[in-house]
Amino acid sequence: MLYECEFFDNGLGKKISFRKVDFNQDVEMIHTWMQEEHIHPFWHLNTPIEQFRNHLEKALEDSHQTLFIGCLDDVPMSYWESYWVKGDILEKVYHSSPFDQGIHLLIGEREYLGKGYALPLLQEMVRFQFQQKNTEKVMTEPDIRNEKMIYVFKKCGFTAICPVDLPDKTGLLMECTREVFEKRWNE
Repeated sequence: MLYECEFFDNGLGKKISFRKVDFNQDVEMIHTWMQEEHIHPFWHLNTPIEQFRNHLEKALEDSHQTLFIGCLDDVPMSYWESYWVKGDILEKVYHSSPFDQGIHLLIGEREYLGKGYALPLLQEMVRFQFQQKNTEKVMTEPDIRNEKMIYVFKKCGFTAICPVDLPDKTGLLMECTREVFEKRWNE
């Protein structure tokens, strides 16, 4: 398996890795995740498979984002969207810089919920995003009702800025600066 990023987390005792989404290999798995009760209220993608196939194809063709499958010990368990804020609706919501990145995520497999995996996975994806030398901020806008994810983002180093009205939700605009992230997570 070709991973874009992999890291052994001593605290978890597991390998965290991310690979790019492969449409043929992953579409049914991601579609199944979108049907989960803990996901569809926030992602609104609990659609019939053909409609979801079209959505995923368009998302994969969108050059301003990269889609990833997050794995623990090589087992796919999460879905990630890493994107450039420039060219995204978020660009108009705050004073953005050309190399700001954004992030969306979900833990798809129920057996991985509530076990403390979201924070180490998020740390590694944000660390991966900051490998782009010009990126000074990573942004996110979780659904304002998604208290669990807001808590995880804050623990990672994201700061809440303000609620924002987006086409599909009211989100909480949050930012994580390189400086804050590196101070918090420098080893």
